[in-house]
Amino acid sequence: MTIRIAVIGAGIMGADHARIVAHDLPRATLQVVCDTDADRAKSVAQEYAAVDCTTNPEDTIFRDDVDAVIIASPDTTHAPLSLACISARKRALCEKPLSHTSDDCLAVMRAEQDAGAKFIQIGFMRRYDRSYIDMRNTLASGGLGRPLMMHNFHRNVSTPATSFTGAMAITSSAPHEFDMIRHVLGAECTSIAAFQPRRSDDVVAPVVMVLETSDGQLVTVEINNNAVYGYDVRAELVGEAGSLSINTVAHSRIDRALSQFTQYDADWRGRFADAYRLQNRDFVRFVETGEFPVVASTAWDGYCAALIAETGVRALATGTKQAIDMIARPQFYV
Repeated sequence: MTIRIAVIGAGIMGADHARIVAHDLPRATLQVVCDTDADRAKSVAQEYAAVDCTTNPEDTIFRDDVDAVIIASPDTTHAPLSLACISARKRALCEKPLSHTSDDCLAVMRAEQDAGAKFIQIGFMRRYDRSYIDMRNTLASGGLGRPLMMHNFHRNVSTPATSFTGAMAITSSAPHEFDMIRHVLGAECTSIAAFQPRRSDDVVAPVVMVLETSDGQLVTVEINNNAVYGYDVRAELVGEAGSLSINTVAHSRIDRALSQFTQYDADWRGRFADAYRLQNRDFVRFVETGEFPVVASTAWDGYCAALIAETGVRALATGTKQAIDMIARPQFYV
């Protein structure tokens, strides 16, 4: 049996998912590429030999020749399309964030609970990255002692638009960090403060956040969307008995003219290519078996990331530390 997958959204991420389905998932078929831009949908469908292309996402979800869906459309569509997938009783891999609002995430959670099964896997692919797996496993083995602090930074070359804001850095870029804090430490975030330095121009400045966890750890997160030099994601976990740092992946080094040079990627696709493939393979197994992957993020994790981001935006606007008021975790997601 082959799993017939529809990819909704044919932008950078959608095209990447289409390529993974077409080239790296032997038990899956790229059935449909859907995008509101008909030319873009057609282009990606042709490039990766999809069976069909279309412009209507809701109709795509309910097609009889579609078994599962990858949602890679704009952020504001993620929750509504996830609800449609639950209504159609089709599993979906939804790119992060599930929503920018925690209320939307709660609606998705209620729909899953009413349906009596999990349908939505959130695309927090760093859970499948070797470096973060090493960090989590080393902590679990006792190799670092009690965890005290976690430091994270996430740097991009430049913002995608001049209208990009510090609040958008928190809601669009930081959710990966929020998920990894919870996943690695096994604790919830209880408060957040957010700050921005002053730049010499009108480009959005970095956002620096300080979070506290339910287990008494302190966590820093830097989001710098205009770092200029390259795409750079790193983290350090500090424990009572040692620390573990995630290294920048560099496949080569140039030694020349009394200097050394290493190359940075322009974006996230090279750095996390293996993680995306492993995530999508787990998604196919989820569709085949109905058993939610052990490592993957649920709608609950999507809610937690959205709530932390919402609270972080409020902390940035007010200049004060804000409590993160999370609901009790439903037994359905334990």
